[in-house]
Amino acid sequence: MSQKTSGEPVPFRNPGWAGNTGEYELTEEQVRGDDFVGERPLDGGHPSVAPSYPYMKVEKDPEAPLFEGPYEERFRKILSRYPDPQAALLPTLNLAEELRGHISAETMDEVARLLELPDAYVRGVVTFYTMYNRRPVGRYLIQVCTNVSCNLCGGDEVLEAFLEHAGVGEGETSDDGNFTVIEVECLAACGFPTAVQINSRYYENVTPQDVPRILERLKAEVG
Repeated sequence: MSQKTSGEPVPFRNPGWAGNTGEYELTEEQVRGDDFVGERPLDGGHPSVAPSYPYMKVEKDPEAPLFEGPYEERFRKILSRYPDPQAALLPTLNLAEELRGHISAETMDEVARLLELPDAYVRGVVTFYTMYNRRPVGRYLIQVCTNVSCNLCGGDEVLEAFLEHAGVGEGETSDDGNFTVIEVECLAACGFPTAVQINSRYYENVTPQDVPRILERLKAEVG
């Protein structure tokens, strides 16, 4: 399918990431990497943005303490933004997941104690939201969208390609601990199907043919 602009036919498919279609000339390494956006301060920076600062790290520590050092500082900044500790629950859970990689039953209980909330309430919130990992995941959590736009553009085939090349079943983690692959309903990137989120990075216009190159690049990053 195509559309016409000034009488010239152009591909209907969105050509790529936003930085490469505007006034910026960015390489894929800059778009996919962290150097262009700068270093993320562990303490969350200014208190106004600390609650919205979760990041999925490659290396996760399920035994990491809640919270010490700069992470305690970020936790205090989160609390300062909400008059009711209950309102701070989601960003606190995000911070715990950043540290540990998943939200275990023990982590739920610890967060409940920190915020002085009922254990059952915290468990109800964690089990309601699908974005919280309730069991350990690989270094790279690969989320493949198969909702309407992505489904029409081959989302199911992209999911199958990731499962095949990572050597896993859906929701499983590869033997080397690198990859966990799951299907998700929407990644809010409908203009770039098929959309894939890997940890905190977005990949747009992904096809099954792209999958081996993506996985090899991720493997190279962990050495």
